[in-house]
Amino acid sequence: MTQVEVRAPSVYDRTAVDDLAMERVNPPQAFWRGFFTTSREIWRYRELLTGLVRKELKVKYKGSALGFLWSLMRPMLMLAIYYVAIGKFLATPVPGYVVFLFSGLVAWTFFSDVVNGATNAITSNGGLIKKVYFPREILPLSVVGAALVQFAIMLLVLFATVLLTGRTVTPGKLLLLPLSLLVLIIFASAVALLMSAANVFLRDTQHLVEVGLLLWFYMTPILYAIGNVQAKIHSAGSVVEQVYLANPMAIVVFGFQQAIYQRGSFQGRSQLYGGDVLGRELILLIVSTALLFLSQRVFARVQGNFAQEL
Repeated sequence: MTQVEVRAPSVYDRTAVDDLAMERVNPPQAFWRGFFTTSREIWRYRELLTGLVRKELKVKYKGSALGFLWSLMRPMLMLAIYYVAIGKFLATPVPGYVVFLFSGLVAWTFFSDVVNGATNAITSNGGLIKKVYFPREILPLSVVGAALVQFAIMLLVLFATVLLTGRTVTPGKLLLLPLSLLVLIIFASAVALLMSAANVFLRDTQHLVEVGLLLWFYMTPILYAIGNVQAKIHSAGSVVEQVYLANPMAIVVFGFQQAIYQRGSFQGRSQLYGGDVLGRELILLIVSTALLFLSQRVFARVQGNFAQEL
């Protein structure tokens, strides 16, 4: 029988280990410096990010017979309910209401999935955070990646709906779609970083997010045309109107509607807003980028305490 000799660490080995300096992981960072350093670090860990995106998708549909089809069930069910309740029972004056509704619902579903999922991204991976070092931003960003996959599926269904209903798409207006999507991704990522960090220290955040998203949904022109709101306000350029139009998701959703719905049913003062949607989205792109920077710096400042709080 072969004998295996197990050698205990020598005094030299133990001394070498004891002499190693302790290094704090994720120390507090200067607020205005480190964004690009973290971005490069996230790029170095891109394989981990890709793996976490796959994990998000696999875990969500593990053991499911329909798989990714379930990602369409909830928005499609919402689409059917709103179409019947508002498009038929309330007889909305918006022509081609199913395309109008779906074009806004696609953008909102991506945003709500990102914010809801990212809020629990840190707290649900406490064991991983305590054991392994990696950029913590990867966890909420993996939720963004998984939501993008589901968004792509919904977008294909939306374009299929456009073809089935016999509507035409103007290439010039369709160029608004990439810009609207870019603004949506940046804005959703900024909110995701903030909410994921806040939920570590205040667990009520996840419940506040659910209530806030419900209110936000009805404050966004998805079920109704924005012209209906402006008609109720009566005075174009009023403070109430400007506050309503300052809703970032209203601008994003209107961009999707203008790119895909492409119908001249936004009458009256809404034409001014419709013509200015490009300018508003460019402004929102700048604001969302600044918000993403601030969100990441706040995240970087507090992430050193994640393991202790979890």
